[in-house]
Amino acid sequence: MGSRGIRTALAGLALAAAMAATACGSGQTPAPAAGGGVSGDVTVFAAASLTEAFTKIGKDFEAAHPGTKVTFNFAGSSALATQITQGAPADVFAAASPATMKTVVDAGDATGVPVVFVKNQLVIAVPKGNPKGITTLENLSKPDLKVALCAEQVPCGAAAKKALDSAGVKLTPVTFEQDVKAALSKVKLGEVDAALVYRTDAKAAAADVDGVEFPESAGAINDYPVVALKDAPNKTGAEAFLAYLQSAPAKAVLTAAGFQAP
Repeated sequence: MGSRGIRTALAGLALAAAMAATACGSGQTPAPAAGGGVSGDVTVFAAASLTEAFTKIGKDFEAAHPGTKVTFNFAGSSALATQITQGAPADVFAAASPATMKTVVDAGDATGVPVVFVKNQLVIAVPKGNPKGITTLENLSKPDLKVALCAEQVPCGAAAKKALDSAGVKLTPVTFEQDVKAALSKVKLGEVDAALVYRTDAKAAAADVDGVEFPESAGAINDYPVVALKDAPNKTGAEAFLAYLQSAPAKAVLTAAGFQAP
């Protein structure tokens, strides 16, 4: 290389060093290239209780990764697990309990080890203003009350059974629903006087319902695990979505929705 070439190269290095110094001096770290090579559709099967938070996180993920499109399938975790083990195409599975995640892992449909990213706790959802004056879990056993529960095979139903058993409360619900949103809708529509739902769901429906806390719920907190799926059509997108769930913006959305840190 001639002296002119050497001078040009040194000038380029100096410019790069100056740009790096400017970024450091301003307290900012140079950002990686937008998108990080992620593109295409990312299909996420997620527990119904994640609907509001994941919808926001999905939009934020798309903004962080131009060229991606996140599609969600929200339903009861047990139903989603069944769909996955029967071959439904998906990239990521976020369950509302380790038990439903185990169904997918045991079937050999997961890649890697599921990671618990949030926890959730039950409350008693009642119509706005709590017209029946429900303050305890035991109140739900009153014969004149109509109560909705999730089916026992669904994580919110398993948690409800655990809480009721620990409190020694016996009740006969008027309906067993297949996911927490369905149970909550019974309260919102005035079809029941109360339902055991997640704190996050009651918070999302705060315009229509009140959430009554009860101490027994502390013994029935659900872990939410998430994993990339073995036959993911978009493996890069799956890994990117999992990584984004651990980011500060995603954690802020989940916390604002009422989820607890793992």
